[in-house]
Amino acid sequence: MSGHGEPVPMIARRGAALSGVAEVPGDKSISHRALILGALSIGRTEITGLLEGQDVLDTAKAMRAFGATVTRLGPGHWTVDGVGVGGFAEPGDIIDCGNSGTGVRLIMGAMATSPVTATFTGDASLRKRPMGRVTDPLALFGTRAVGRAGGRLPMTLVGAAEPVPVCYTTPVPSAQVKSAVLLAGLNAPGQTVVIEKEATRDHTERMLRGFGADLTVEETPEGRVITLQGQPDLTGQSVAVPRDPSSAAFPVCAALIVPGSEILVPGVSQNPTRNGLFTTLVEMGADITFENPREEGGEPVADLRVRHSRLHGVEVPPERAASMIDEYPVLAVVAATATGATMMRGVKELRVKESDRIDAMARGLEACGLRIEEDQDTLIVHGQDRIPGGATCATHIDHRIAMSFLVLGLVSDLPVTVDDGSPIATSFPAFEDLMRGLGADIGPVTR
Repeated sequence: MSGHGEPVPMIARRGAALSGVAEVPGDKSISHRALILGALSIGRTEITGLLEGQDVLDTAKAMRAFGATVTRLGPGHWTVDGVGVGGFAEPGDIIDCGNSGTGVRLIMGAMATSPVTATFTGDASLRKRPMGRVTDPLALFGTRAVGRAGGRLPMTLVGAAEPVPVCYTTPVPSAQVKSAVLLAGLNAPGQTVVIEKEATRDHTERMLRGFGADLTVEETPEGRVITLQGQPDLTGQSVAVPRDPSSAAFPVCAALIVPGSEILVPGVSQNPTRNGLFTTLVEMGADITFENPREEGGEPVADLRVRHSRLHGVEVPPERAASMIDEYPVLAVVAATATGATMMRGVKELRVKESDRIDAMARGLEACGLRIEEDQDTLIVHGQDRIPGGATCATHIDHRIAMSFLVLGLVSDLPVTVDDGSPIATSFPAFEDLMRGLGADIGPVTR
């Protein structure tokens, strides 16, 4: 069973302006999906730019366990020889998804309509996260799930031997839930329909079409209606993974708040279902130029030139939450330096991520001298001219919490420490080296 290793405390200190080129890793969401759809296809899928963080490596291992041949040819360069829709073999051992909620939920969907049984687990953080939001709609196909109280891992899924198509309206905006249902629908006869009242990241829809699925999307008064024709013959593809906007958020936000900084972040995905943070930063007065817009791997991308800016607080509308749900922690850090208050509403989904991110950010910011207000669905950060810092912030085995507080340390009067920086490797293994290359004073705590 997956666990969590020895904590690695890290520290960040105020220092020089940031400058240079920040080549952030490949998009995590697309990397997961490329491996899974490659495994569900006939023939070979060749992937370049794959994120080689632990979350994605765990998904690659899972695809091997279900019978696909997954091969690393070089840095970010992988191939997947798939088994086709409905071709998953029964794994010989427990599927360990580490820290990845995306990985486990998408893999559950991909296997849910094949006549195989699989048991899933993860690290201490993942074992606390609710799986019922995925296993409930999968049960409509005929899948059975048995897990711990509250629908938590470890959990065993028995795939539907005779699946039926489903029409499902997502109760909360969640790309993971939507994607799990669509992946399950691949091996069900007829049409599977997902209706989402608020649009979420659409990588699954884009990639399903790219692999040959018959999928349509219609905007209706009831919401966004996604219709998938079941039992297609998916064909292996070449996938160029764009750079991850959620990882780009950290050097971008750091450059905005560290005086005198100017950096270039090339090739960042500009998918409109993922760019809520950049929209919000520009509203706050950020000097961000989107250069050389183009398309890579079916996704819009651009090079981001970012300069230090004087920022002001804004109210982030709740309908934007789905397009920036992973970026609120680092936005809270930016808000701490802005003039006035920044109100983030409609963010209750943050309470069921790798950690309760609202609580984690509120407590850490308070410990660093900030004034915070919160309720179940809202986080308000009151910006100020100087941030005392000097605290050790708890990360709760959450990579984005760790990176966010290290960015805060770059503008605090006293250094900011995080109790454990090791989870950063799940999504951004080169974070420390990249930030230090830009001039940031970030590193492990020396004893």
